[in-house]
Amino acid sequence: MKFNKEKAITLAWTGASGAPYGLRLLQCLLAADYHVYLLISSAARVVLATEHNLKLSANPESARDQLIEHLACDAEKLTVCGKDDWFSPVASGSAAPSQMVVCPCSAGSVAAIAHGMSDNLIERAADVVMKERGQLLLVVRETPFSTLHLENMHKLSQMGVTIMPAAPGFYHQPKSIEDLVDFMVGRILDHLGIEQALVPRWGYDQRDT
Repeated sequence: MKFNKEKAITLAWTGASGAPYGLRLLQCLLAADYHVYLLISSAARVVLATEHNLKLSANPESARDQLIEHLACDAEKLTVCGKDDWFSPVASGSAAPSQMVVCPCSAGSVAAIAHGMSDNLIERAADVVMKERGQLLLVVRETPFSTLHLENMHKLSQMGVTIMPAAPGFYHQPKSIEDLVDFMVGRILDHLGIEQALVPRWGYDQRDT
């Protein structure tokens, strides 16, 4: 398959609570015709099984098949990478997509990224996007934040990383958990420059559209 860097994005799921955010974001990115390189930590698989009753295989190809069936998406648009797949395009600045989202993002992942650990593919992919001056969004899910968490996020923010805590608003009068999830996913898509109609924009009445 020919690589199209302009229509590709890296999405990482880590072990923070918030698996529905990551799954819904994946669905929306695929629907927007992006090729998604999906990176899944071991802890993320545990959280996904707990919060969404979806038990993904540790084998990347099997996990890909499961997600394709679960989301009924185009098989050609999704690549699931193993945590030690150092030959993946996301591991190198010469091929990695210029945009990456970690959603949900654990405080531990924030710390590792802030200090350039690169001990697994998620950390390395984030490091690559930062060094190539790309766009990195971290959807952090933790509460409360410790001083150390805040220091790490402040450090990343100063380096141009967008910190987006999973903190949905209520001005759209959500009626379900799905509405709250869509609020956050819609904001993420806005920051990525991807058209979305998941939530109404402030000051606009959806009844008039």
